[in-house]
Amino acid sequence: MHEMGIVLHLADTLDQAAKENHITKYGSVTLSVGEVSGIMTDYFEECWDYFKGRHPLLKDSKLKLETIKAITFCSNCERNYETVKYGKTCPYCGSGETWLITGNECLIKEVEAETDDGEEGVVEQEADNLV
Repeated sequence: MHEMGIVLHLADTLDQAAKENHITKYGSVTLSVGEVSGIMTDYFEECWDYFKGRHPLLKDSKLKLETIKAITFCSNCERNYETVKYGKTCPYCGSGETWLITGNECLIKEVEAETDDGEEGVVEQEADNLV
């Protein structure tokens, strides 16, 4: 049940961004979630819906999830391949000397928010890996 922990961390991160940017309300939060991050997106959305009702800044917000494809690099033949399709063994040379290069992260990609001056817009801030 680490999804609720990630939601709580996300809320803390958004609270900090709200303080720094004078945000009074979030309209949407877009997360990029890796295919092999271990996050069960359906359960994550349920946790988000439960939590946002109890958090004033997020009360009316919408969660948007995007998938980051899992890609593995083979140090033997120096090629990349789809992790989910082929696993740890390189499909090109059969080597097990492989390393996941992307697909296990959970990042805040974008938020739409309202500020205390009534302005709406997208808050841009460096992505925060939540896992």
